[in-house]
Amino acid sequence: MPNLKDVGISLLGSAVAALQAGDTKTTAYTVPTGKSAIITHVVIRSPDASLAGGTDFDIGSGASCDTWRQSLDLSSMTATTDYMVIIGGTDTKYTIEAAAAAFGILPITGATANATAVMDVFGYEF
Repeated sequence: MPNLKDVGISLLGSAVAALQAGDTKTTAYTVPTGKSAIITHVVIRSPDASLAGGTDFDIGSGASCDTWRQSLDLSSMTATTDYMVIIGGTDTKYTIEAAAAAFGILPITGATANATAVMDVFGYEF
């Protein structure tokens, strides 16, 4: 029986991400050896503090997380029950994530408070 990650869109990885201004990249998913991946959407959920002030986050691979979505505003997430579904842009070209690519989130202008949230990465491997 094939792995669900190979035949359907599924949860590829999750991590608790540090989202305060000045925090470094958090990796939520690393593409397995011998595989490539297409990321279809990301869910940011359950912040442990307000993300107010967090007006610029980049999501993707590489040191600057610049392969998928940039300049995301998460500042409206102020309650622990909040979540956002972030999808790839309509008619936007992305790069296939290669084996060993570390996909995550980087605060550029992060939250004012010392805040974390869960980042769930969805897509498929081939």
